[in-house]
Amino acid sequence: MANSKNVLTATDLNLDTEVLKNAELTMVDFWAVWCGPCKALAPTLDELADEYTGRVKVYKLNVDENPTAAQRFKIRGIPTILFMKNGEVVDQVVGNVPKATFVQVIEKNI
Repeated sequence: MANSKNVLTATDLNLDTEVLKNAELTMVDFWAVWCGPCKALAPTLDELADEYTGRVKVYKLNVDENPTAAQRFKIRGIPTILFMKNGEVVDQVVGNVPKATFVQVIEKNI
């Protein structure tokens, strides 16, 4: 679903090794193919991934294909974007919100 080469894929299998090991700010978008707001949010996440290359990593995690990760982080609604640093959740955004909201959260946590 991502169009940016800077948006990576997180899965149940690589979450610990690829996402949680990052010391830098990492965004994980919990989404599903059938989710309209998730599809609407995708271009914004692509833009953020491109604009913050080298400073923030952006991952997408399909909750239907990776239910363990969604359960682990108690994801109740999608899209939910978790902001993580050193394996800890430092912030989250739920829903298809304006890009400015994401920029504000990123700048606060970077």
